[in-house]
Amino acid sequence: MSGFSKGAKLACVMLGVALLSACGNKVSLENYNRIKVGQSYDEVRQIVGDPAHCDETLGIRSCQWGDSNRSIRVNFAVDKVVLMSAENLK
Repeated sequence: MSGFSKGAKLACVMLGVALLSACGNKVSLENYNRIKVGQSYDEVRQIVGDPAHCDETLGIRSCQWGDSNRSIRVNFAVDKVVLMSAENLK
């Protein structure tokens, strides 16, 4: 971003913070309660957005939204929710 003015750099930083804040707001007890066994990965993404990360082992995709302080974890088998848990949601 060396070719950008200070104002443009500041605008980019502010946009990034706003986007991250919006994503964080989706990690809530209300949205967790909307996730149901049998929903697809895409249906869950529509509720809580893109996950912070996913791992896959032996056909089970384990995804986490949020961070180590507040999170939603969902396990998918054959693209369907089979198990979910939440930590420190409000």
